[in-house]
Amino acid sequence: MCGIIGIIGKGPVNQSVYDGLLVLQHRGQDAAGILTCDDERVHLRKDNGYVRDVFQERHMLGLTGNMGIGHVRYPTAGCDSPAEAQPFYVNSPFGLALTHNGNLTNSEQLKNELFRDDLRHINTDSDSEILLNVFAHELQAVAKLRLAPDHIFRTVSSVHRRCRGAYAVTMLVTSFGILAFRDPYGIRPLVFGKRDTDQGTEYMFASESVALDVLGFDLVRDVAPGECIVVDLNGQVHSQQCAEKPIHAPCIFEFVYLARPDSVMDGIYVHKTRLRMGERLASKIKREWPDVDIDVVIPIPDTSRTAALQMAYKLDLPYREGFIKNRYIGRTFIMPGQAARKKSVRQKLNAIDVEFRRKNVLLVDDSIVRGTTSNQIIQMAREAGARKVYFASAAPPVRFPNVYGIDMPSRRELIGHGRTEDEIATAIGADRLIYQDLEDLIEAAREGNPKIQSFDCSCFNGEYITGDVDQAYLDRIENERNDFAKNSRRVNGLNDIELVTAEVLTFPR
Repeated sequence: MCGIIGIIGKGPVNQSVYDGLLVLQHRGQDAAGILTCDDERVHLRKDNGYVRDVFQERHMLGLTGNMGIGHVRYPTAGCDSPAEAQPFYVNSPFGLALTHNGNLTNSEQLKNELFRDDLRHINTDSDSEILLNVFAHELQAVAKLRLAPDHIFRTVSSVHRRCRGAYAVTMLVTSFGILAFRDPYGIRPLVFGKRDTDQGTEYMFASESVALDVLGFDLVRDVAPGECIVVDLNGQVHSQQCAEKPIHAPCIFEFVYLARPDSVMDGIYVHKTRLRMGERLASKIKREWPDVDIDVVIPIPDTSRTAALQMAYKLDLPYREGFIKNRYIGRTFIMPGQAARKKSVRQKLNAIDVEFRRKNVLLVDDSIVRGTTSNQIIQMAREAGARKVYFASAAPPVRFPNVYGIDMPSRRELIGHGRTEDEIATAIGADRLIYQDLEDLIEAAREGNPKIQSFDCSCFNGEYITGDVDQAYLDRIENERNDFAKNSRRVNGLNDIELVTAEVLTFPR
């Protein structure tokens, strides 16, 4: 899960890209980067850290130009290297820069092909660099001295044929324009917007519509699965379907947890989806827990608030805010390593004991991944005086890794893998536990856009929409993603020689 932005304007875009990344900070807190183009020169600043920390005044002054792309990173393999931060840039052909949200499932095969057949060197472990080099090689095969949109569309078609997995992409081509495309399944979100100014119309691509909103852009539509949209320097918009058989199957976990509630993606309002999730889970509680005595419904901030509020309404129970959140601590789901997650929960949340004392409380969370956070929060509720602590998850049990760009860990680190719901309840310390049914979750999302016939629900049901994920692949990513492997890379990475400086890098075309 990452956040990406691309803007082509009539004046400097550095501030707009920066402001957009701030709004998308929830999608990645590990690293940030901006690349702009001023005539025939590109200017790049990227580093580890939050947006507000990576970009100082001196960096912003160096990011000149009327078009730019930006990225906030959330690593799926736990890498701490600034060299892995995006955007990535190659100077041939034309000068290309890329930001990517997602994960390629055939990255190892592509890396070998690039070295053996395309004679291209990959300098990092990032599949985004692989994706950029595949694009560059395919563009070189079709491009002429004068680049045209058709060359881009033919290149994206070749990318679709070679690359597997999830990819939402914004790209910048020097002296030409910006473009955006999605994989043929549309797994990761990407929206397209415009705004009219006195100087003319400006265009923007972003992971979520909320980034358009705060910058005054109107949402035009989503980039369709398999589609590529090109905006050239003259402000002309060109689009074409580049996949042979696109299937719209967005990741359902975007609506559970990843996206901001004020976003609209794939024609679905995230806020309304979460309301419907709360309604359906409340109905299940009425059916299956008619004997359970609940005094109060309390959400675990922030993502679960919408569902919890609707649950309380449907159950005719009081809704209370029982936890105060320190907003200067990052999302624990994104925290690298189990030790950091355990420490951050206590730093992030504090219980209001008067809301728990001598009460049977129903805690509501958006999902349960490792169970570490849930266990500590239940302990906090008991320490605050709760008699009984029931737990509701607005999503089904997470039993399988996500391979499309979300850092859901190895199977043995998922508390839902290989356990029954009663065993999970015991493991997290709840008196009773209830999960959303997968069918209800799907319907809650589909009701927002009935045209979508399927969603990627692989982390819940183990059915991978791209059809190319086998046990050997799952075993490999399990070895890469478990906390021990991440910590080892983090320690070893301290001695790496990084090829990124702390200042803005400027590249001639």
